[in-house]
Amino acid sequence: MLIAQSRQKSYDDQIRKPLEFEEGEHIFLKVTPTTGVGRAIKTKKLNPRYIGLFEILKRIRPVAYRIALPLHLSNLHDMFYVSQLRKYSPDATHVLEPESIEVREDLTLPVTPVRIDDTSIK
Repeated sequence: MLIAQSRQKSYDDQIRKPLEFEEGEHIFLKVTPTTGVGRAIKTKKLNPRYIGLFEILKRIRPVAYRIALPLHLSNLHDMFYVSQLRKYSPDATHVLEPESIEVREDLTLPVTPVRIDDTSIK
């Protein structure tokens, strides 16, 4: 029995990576029914698997963390297990610049007509 347990432990150790976070780090939160986030957000087919960019407020245990949740997720408990979190590595390409939109005085948008060529469709 001990031999089988040690063999299974060695298989598991190859796959698992220990995750630890520090206070003040930013993380993503997994959207699953077990976290409750899946119930708080309408789950649809193309929703992202991870949401947010949340800050870790406190490390409760090596596997439990308290995170800062926004107001629309205030109905959730703010403590999560480490398997529900994903580390965020800062990258300048993650920042999206909003495009400016011209709005007329009558609150309409300028539309440019597009011509579709029917000859290419067979």
